Amino acid sequence: MGRSTGLRAPVRLVHPLSVVREEKGWTYQDVVDIVAKATRRSADRRKAWKWEHWSVEPDAESQAALAAELGVPMREVHRLGWPGWLPDGGPVRTGFPWTRAGTLQSLDDTLEHAMFDRRGFMKLGGEALTALAGQWLTRAPEPVAAALAGGRIDIQLVADLEDGLPRLRRLEARLGGPRTRQLLDAELDTVTGILKEASYSDKVGQRLLRLGAELARLAGWSSFDAGLHAAAQRYWATGLRAAHTAADRALGANIIKSLSLQCYDHGLYADSLWLAEAAVEGAGEVTPRTLAMLLLRQARAAAACGDHAECDRLLSAAETQMARADSSDDDPDWTNYFDAAEFHAQTATCHADLRRPRLAQRHYGTAVALMPAAKRRDLATYTIQNARTHTALGDADHAVHLLETAIPMITAAPSHRNAARAAAARAELPLTAKDPKVQRLDQLLATLVA
Repeated sequence: MGRSTGLRAPVRLVHPLSVVREEKGWTYQDVVDIVAKATRRSADRRKAWKWEHWSVEPDAESQAALAAELGVPMREVHRLGWPGWLPDGGPVRTGFPWTRAGTLQSLDDTLEHAMFDRRGFMKLGGEALTALAGQWLTRAPEPVAAALAGGRIDIQLVADLEDGLPRLRRLEARLGGPRTRQLLDAELDTVTGILKEASYSDKVGQRLLRLGAELARLAGWSSFDAGLHAAAQRYWATGLRAAHTAADRALGANIIKSLSLQCYDHGLYADSLWLAEAAVEGAGEVTPRTLAMLLLRQARAAAACGDHAECDRLLSAAETQMARADSSDDDPDWTNYFDAAEFHAQTATCHADLRRPRLAQRHYGTAVALMPAAKRRDLATYTIQNARTHTALGDADHAVHLLETAIPMITAAPSHRNAARAAAARAELPLTAKDPKVQRLDQLLATLVA
């Protein structure tokens, strides 16, 4: 498909106004000049920067001036509100049929647009996400009809393609999303081409669809880790459809779980909880480890909503399921990351969200101690989170030490999410900017931005 193979992460467009400025070639000064010309107000470029980065909403006159310049009718400005009325690059399409043909259309659409979608904000809102999950819950999958055109694909070739999944998961976990999303997209493109152009039996078709769903999940996760949230939603919506067509309820639930986490990261806690509940409800018969993983996502959403009792109930249920997990269970391969370390880390995050820093600190400490050194991105995540518990407990000096420890891990496995977490943890420190420890930390954090 003639795609670049470079590893540099694309520039993220963090707000719909970012997309407009990119497409028009406008600077911040251009934006405020347009407003100033129509309203005769001062043209201070900082106003446009705040609209884009601080979620400050322009007043009605400023919006009217921008809408006139962009050719957007005022009825749309009033109907959609700021920033929804801004032309921000088009929708993430989810209206394909829940059939094999619809899945192939969705895969084609995602492969055409996702790699070039640099929007660092969620395009699918809560209503669209809950509708997507609701359809997944209620639609019965059709049988996968054999494709009869093209060269014949046998089980061995599918098995060879599936054998590459563990390596791809390891690479994504060790190198980070920005460095691996192009590789995952290329693998998904290969499988999609086979689904569309080869001939195969019903059984082979089902395995190819399951493989495509997992590759789309991984590509979505790598985009999410890179801070490219609209692209992540494209991959996940397509992966959900492919998992449904392959009749793999557990894989679909895992994708819904990812969408739930994205809502959690954006502060959409009610939507996060609804999606997590849908994942548990729709997963079907799963292994204890898989159920524990899904229950912990639901517990995290409940904690974020401030529901102490429900979170504790779910934590207890997850602990019970984890105790039942056995190495002889037929766990899906994508649950391999969910070990004792990850269980403690997720439990710690629940306690942190419920403002129980001592419990959180204990579980984070256990998680970091159990986690292999090769999982640098996860180690960075939970080292940063542990630093925040030390800050909450009044030990700012040790929090600074932990943040310094995490920065080389983020450098080794780049992650927009971890860089943002580190910045948030730094902002919580009750130390002045003149403190030598803070100055050293700020210098290290600046290397992540660079």
